Amino acid sequence: MTGRRDMNAHEYARQLLVGSFSAALAAADPLHIMPRHLPDSLLPAGRTLVAGAGKAAAAMALAVENHWPKNAALDGIVLTRYGHGLPLEKITVVEAGHPLPDEQGESAARTLLAEVKKLGPDDLLLCLLSGGGSSLLSLPVAGISLSQLRVVTRELLGCGATIQEINTVRKHLSAVQGGRLAASCRAPILALIVSDVTGDDPTHIASGPCAPDPTTYLDALAIIEGYGIHPAGAIMDTLVAGARGQLKETPKPGDAVFNRVENRVIATAHVSLLAAAEYFHTQDIPAVILGDSVTGEARDVAKVYAALVKEVRQYGHPWKPPVALISGGETTVTLRAKEPNGQGERGADWNGHGGRNTEFLLSLGIELDGAEGVYALACDTDGIDGTENNAGAIITPDSLRRAKEGGAHASAFLATNNTYTFFQQLDDLIVTGPTRTNVNDYRAILVL
Repeated sequence: MTGRRDMNAHEYARQLLVGSFSAALAAADPLHIMPRHLPDSLLPAGRTLVAGAGKAAAAMALAVENHWPKNAALDGIVLTRYGHGLPLEKITVVEAGHPLPDEQGESAARTLLAEVKKLGPDDLLLCLLSGGGSSLLSLPVAGISLSQLRVVTRELLGCGATIQEINTVRKHLSAVQGGRLAASCRAPILALIVSDVTGDDPTHIASGPCAPDPTTYLDALAIIEGYGIHPAGAIMDTLVAGARGQLKETPKPGDAVFNRVENRVIATAHVSLLAAAEYFHTQDIPAVILGDSVTGEARDVAKVYAALVKEVRQYGHPWKPPVALISGGETTVTLRAKEPNGQGERGADWNGHGGRNTEFLLSLGIELDGAEGVYALACDTDGIDGTENNAGAIITPDSLRRAKEGGAHASAFLATNNTYTFFQQLDDLIVTGPTRTNVNDYRAILVL
């Protein structure tokens, strides 16, 4: 190694990977992105109400306050995850439960809906939406309790359902999601959205409070039954009644309510991947974007990537080293749970701790089996992998060897979804704290 590569190979690779992740985060920072999307010259004659939900909500609201005309009326409520709040002057920030909804979020959502219903044609509803909003903006429909909603959410999160499937169910159990917030409002609506879902469709981001919902009660019922979930009777009664046409459906594409609504996606995974690729280029490392919409079981996706890495290492095909292979999207993890707790909550007592990014990395490491010159980082851009305190982790050619020397066998940790503990013992977790943005997962595999 020469020049910048005079440092230890591991240190060099880590610097490159962490630097690329930082570049991806910067490209999705609401404080930088929001100002150019605010309606500074088209302010309403009446009131502007800010309504927000998601892990980026507080940062988005701060950007609004920083750039809103000083003499213009502004107030509102945004909900964000515990620990993700920021001090604001005009907009109230409420911290609430995620990924499972709680009473704090339910109460704030009820207050927010009441304020939205007060708006008239001369007012403006400015919605700030980002990933995590589905849980935070939880106001169950009549007849369903928050505790019942929590149980079915837990079940959906643990069974391997995609975020689109989970949100299909949520929309039909919510008084505000699936376009119902827009339907409750008489004012024009501008929804600014930080996308955390593959495809960047507003209907799936925070379960689309202001977006048309193409899904139905029948779809939601099929998802529940397809995954073998057994929710509370009230939830099944609601879904069955809706499927029979006895309840009003969520607003669909073409509904006149959306004539006064603009859903504008302002940050995406693809833009962040482009920023990461540019970072690698500045470090004289070619970068290839493998896609921003990668889905599937995390451990299975890792096996596909490992096969590609082996082709690059052994044959220089389809790219010659050095090269960075980067991708985004949202994989899933089907948890291997212990026995239910006797109250019907499958997954109430999981075997291990981890998230989809550490699951991906450990599976990748096992498949590569210490391949020389291969390093990888996988992190969630919101700073939280699963429900732990890390954004993700880094794996190196000697990770499995170091673990084995310490008495830890990688396959056992993967089998019990205990991937957080595996990387914690190696001191290879990436901990950022709340990033206050969320454009889904970021993965980078560096082949030197």
